[in-house]
Amino acid sequence: MSDRPSVMQAFTGLSADEMEILTQADRFAQAEAYPLAQRMDDEEWWPEEIFPKIGATGYFGVTAPEELGGSGMDVFTSGLILQALGRWNHALALAWVAHENLCLHNILRNANDAQKQRYVPGLCKGTSIGALGLTEPGAGSDALGSMRTTARREGGYYVLNGSKIYITNGPVADVLLVYAKTDKDKGAQGISAFIVEKDFPGFKVAQKLIKMGFRGSQTAELVFEDCKVPAENLVGEENRGVKVVMSGLDLERAMISPICLGIAERALALSLDYARQRKQFGRPIADFQMIQAKLADMYTWVESMRLFTYQTLRAANVIGEEDGGRGEIHKLTAAGVLYVAETMNKVLNDAVQVHGGSGYIWESEINRLYRSIKLLEIGAGTSEVRKMIISKEMLSA
Repeated sequence: MSDRPSVMQAFTGLSADEMEILTQADRFAQAEAYPLAQRMDDEEWWPEEIFPKIGATGYFGVTAPEELGGSGMDVFTSGLILQALGRWNHALALAWVAHENLCLHNILRNANDAQKQRYVPGLCKGTSIGALGLTEPGAGSDALGSMRTTARREGGYYVLNGSKIYITNGPVADVLLVYAKTDKDKGAQGISAFIVEKDFPGFKVAQKLIKMGFRGSQTAELVFEDCKVPAENLVGEENRGVKVVMSGLDLERAMISPICLGIAERALALSLDYARQRKQFGRPIADFQMIQAKLADMYTWVESMRLFTYQTLRAANVIGEEDGGRGEIHKLTAAGVLYVAETMNKVLNDAVQVHGGSGYIWESEINRLYRSIKLLEIGAGTSEVRKMIISKEMLSA
């Protein structure tokens, strides 16, 4: 039996096991997630049954140990599952990554054993929905320095006051990892992290936000009005939350790229099908050289996105999370998402051009994909912030 990789392995850079994981996740996403996509976009609708179904299939808690209900696998595997979801329902993929990566994986990395035992099993099952509360009104790119949400210790509780904005999964979340300042005089070095449950007194969803793209992925403004959080829900040490934030942001950037890749793959597939079927001047538009040139460009861009996405995810597997927020992984994850998000923009722009007037219609699938591109150049640090990170790391080397 030959040890040589298959043609698909050679083309994708995936092992046989990784190809199988991606294939199985793709089948699941096409069968279970894709049929939900149109209604989610039309109505900003949230399908309550889908998270428990994902959990039952084993696609939550990918990096969690088996004794807590997880799969005990790695970040790269998470990225492959996310890529498949991105192909078929990118709004659900965004909800998945906010739950799996921003909340569940952060708790795994930073919480104590009692906290993990309490929250991780439900998050793995999908019976609890997770979210991350960082960004605030007036504090986007400067999320740490401009943070105004405070937490003060009163006996056995911390009392939180403030608000968070643009919180993915906010309207439906059961468990939230929330950052607040426990020492305002220390600035960013006075931030702490807390696990907040939706039923804690003083917590409420102020408003559900309606978006241009990723519709159906629930987004909200959250308000904390003397919200009482048990002291045992402090994650890590008081005033050490900035370490939690920075290590998590690098991984968040690495995990945005698979969503971009999945969207771009789907856009290319739709464009190929449309170019073969659509006829003008008595011929399929695929016969015209200008359409062929666009398809060739799109293919090249998608493959370059694949390479950079996988490179960054593999690096995230190897480099310890304690190194987050600085050095090579900080630079690479910023560069990866900068390139992949901006290249996806080019892919989708040409995809709509291939589709012509039909691509401009709101209800078309390619239009739904096109409306997604801007968020991924903004979330987890804008393209401009990503460039600042890259240049700073290069110049300080």
